[in-house]
Amino acid sequence: MDRHTLIGVIGAGNCDEETYRIAEAVGRGLATRGFGIVCGGLGGVMEAACKGAVEAGGLTVGILPGEDRQSANEHVQLRIATGMGVARNVIIVRSAKAVIAVDGGPGTLSELAYCLQLGVPAVSLGSFDVSSDITQVSTAEEAVAAAIRLAESV
Repeated sequence: MDRHTLIGVIGAGNCDEETYRIAEAVGRGLATRGFGIVCGGLGGVMEAACKGAVEAGGLTVGILPGEDRQSANEHVQLRIATGMGVARNVIIVRSAKAVIAVDGGPGTLSELAYCLQLGVPAVSLGSFDVSSDITQVSTAEEAVAAAIRLAESV
């Protein structure tokens, strides 16, 4: 795998400081292991994961809901403006070899549902536990390791 192999990082657009630190560690961990990340490109978990990845020399891709590429957080390197609203969630999932959900809300739940429907391996770190097909983990390090293992097995 290389930095062009993308792992999705999904979660709420607004989050507390602890969740931000966890998502930042996930992004950093993926980048240091040579993976790029794909996310929704906005704030909260998405911003944190991108920040961690960029600081570690990784590639960040944001699949934006609106038409304005400038709406992306400052750490998104490749900005894809879809104008599709939440329908862009399926593109995020389809673009990833595996997905890590960090906390999250209804959008995160929809992305996890797409993972299940499309056969994209998913890891939940403090997020939804809706299926035995979603790997549950407790730390950022476990999430990164599980997502990489799952991505390499697909």
